[in-house]
Amino acid sequence: MRVALPTLRAVLERNVVEIKFTRRRTKPGAPPTRRMLCTNSRSILNSMPGRDALNFRPATSAPVYNTLTKNLLIAWDLFKQDYRMVNCDNVVIVSQIAEGVEFWRYFNQELRDMSAEQKSTFFNI
Repeated sequence: MRVALPTLRAVLERNVVEIKFTRRRTKPGAPPTRRMLCTNSRSILNSMPGRDALNFRPATSAPVYNTLTKNLLIAWDLFKQDYRMVNCDNVVIVSQIAEGVEFWRYFNQELRDMSAEQKSTFFNI
């Protein structure tokens, strides 16, 4: 489902979301889109498991430019374990997982033991 920035922001606050979006900067040999598993859920990110398993750390500074004028949203990328900019010009929600027990069950069953190669494949499908 294609969404706009305000909708994506609201969904990310309460869910972990698999999204697909157009890359702002193309990479030679890489597809023009990127997939990401991300969230802005404070209950996940600020929890002890979030800080340990996802290596979450609060932002120390804001971008030096206005992200809204560029139609960008900042989200925590679960695989890269860092903040990433999402280009909301053409973003699609592929799936979403509710915060809390549902997410941690999914994390332990599907994500925790993924190899670096599996994660890289996920980005580029």
